[in-house]
Amino acid sequence: MGAWDIVKIVMQILGGMGTFLVGMKVLSENMTRLAHGKLQHMLNKTAKSRFAGVGIGTGMTILGQSSAFTTVMVVGLVNAGIMTLFQATAIIMGANIGTTLNAWVIALAGSDITALFLALAAVGVFVSMFSKKERGKSVGNVIAAFGLIFVGLKFMSSALTFEEGSEAFNAVKDMLSVVKNPFLLLLLGIAITALVQSSTAVNAIIITMASLGMVIGGGGNAPLYIIIGSNIGTCVTALISSLGASTNAKRAALIHFLFNLFGAVIFMVILVCWTGFADTVLAGIFPSDITVFGRTGLGQTLQIATFHTLFNVVNTLLFLPFIKVFVWLAEHIIPEKKKAEKKEDIFGDLDERLLRSPSVALGFLYQQTGKVFSFAMDTLTAAFEGFIAKDEKAGERVAEQNAELAEANKKEVSYLVKLSASPLVIEDERTVSTLHYVLNDIVRIGELADNVTKYTRHYVEDELIFSDEFLEMTQAMFEKIKRLYVLSLAIFLYKEQGKLAELDALEDEIDAARRVLVERHIKRLNEGKCQPQNASVFINLVGNLERAADHITFIAHSIE
Repeated sequence: MGAWDIVKIVMQILGGMGTFLVGMKVLSENMTRLAHGKLQHMLNKTAKSRFAGVGIGTGMTILGQSSAFTTVMVVGLVNAGIMTLFQATAIIMGANIGTTLNAWVIALAGSDITALFLALAAVGVFVSMFSKKERGKSVGNVIAAFGLIFVGLKFMSSALTFEEGSEAFNAVKDMLSVVKNPFLLLLLGIAITALVQSSTAVNAIIITMASLGMVIGGGGNAPLYIIIGSNIGTCVTALISSLGASTNAKRAALIHFLFNLFGAVIFMVILVCWTGFADTVLAGIFPSDITVFGRTGLGQTLQIATFHTLFNVVNTLLFLPFIKVFVWLAEHIIPEKKKAEKKEDIFGDLDERLLRSPSVALGFLYQQTGKVFSFAMDTLTAAFEGFIAKDEKAGERVAEQNAELAEANKKEVSYLVKLSASPLVIEDERTVSTLHYVLNDIVRIGELADNVTKYTRHYVEDELIFSDEFLEMTQAMFEKIKRLYVLSLAIFLYKEQGKLAELDALEDEIDAARRVLVERHIKRLNEGKCQPQNASVFINLVGNLERAADHITFIAHSIE
């Protein structure tokens, strides 16, 4: 075999792998879009049940078509403080089970249904091109992605298909049989998976070789050592993603690694001691000459897929009762760093890992916006209470909080821009647009609070005198504004459109209260019962409070 022949084989294998990985990426993106809302719904069900967590991790991985997708997402959620390490551990275990589905799909690729799947690439493209609805385009992309996956597998298969006894066949056979040491094969699986960032791609290569009758490492358990290594290698993606994240996020990535490492140790001991495991147990389940979809000789490919599933299911069953032990280990290996106390970030960490699932990222962002809305209302309340108490120092607190609101607004706008670049369904695109408007309303509430502190300064420095009646009526108006806020926040967060009528009625009461206050003030001015210099502060104060109520109302109506 000449050097150019080797180069052509390597290029064809790499081309096939590239096509395969592109297919996996397109499949993951479009499955996620079709599952719009389902990922967020599943994450809301994590609670305290470890079994629910395993099921959710499995489901998320099947939808995302990648255990790396799920584990990186989990690291992001832990980093954002949405998920505990206990919940994360159960989901990570489920993710390892979910990814085994890919091995079965790849194993069946060697059957006579391959031609059918190859045709899907063209069918999917036409469906996507001619579909007018967004969901139809996503369905077409999913179909095309399945086709691309099988095209990639076919490329790799063709590159490794030689006539038995030929020079090329013997060269490849000799190369594969060189590495026979179980631990070197394990390291080979780790290294290749870490390099290509996909255990599925490594499984595809091993299964494709097995389907062609190529003996790896002398046969027997040899391919299984590489599969075990691929499970460890896939942890690299999550470990890399945790760099620069919070301590708990690093711990989540470490737990993923420990789960696969401990499982690998157990299975390596079993396989090294039981050298006939593949030839007895796995061959007993799927004999080498088994016929599947009209194709004979797929037994070894199905054996590898079976082992991959067995490895992850058995490890999950073994370690599920010890989730708290994994958490304890992670907390002791990565202790909490002692650091100087710093002001809490009211908005939290907008983790970009969540962008892997735009619907999940948007759901998190929506909840965070509710927190910032609450903070803006707290700022307005501090400003008003400072006015009533004639406390000029309230202005300092309001200024600080407005600075934090400005920073929160800057972060969220930046995150929304990144979200807009992700593949969004129309509903999510509308939500992104809505949040831009809501953020503007929140910032305006903070600005109106700042205005109130200026009126407080005039109130104190100009020694203005307001009647008890005015102060009581203004306080009653503000109580209505606080009730309006509580109602608006509930409507915004839970999209309760049925409460909008109640909200609008309360907002009308606030408008009416402002009119009554202004009318009575003018009457007192005409009767000489009120100082003329009070007018500017009085009218502007109640006017600003009413405008704040308008913005609170706009936020509730943003759900329409």
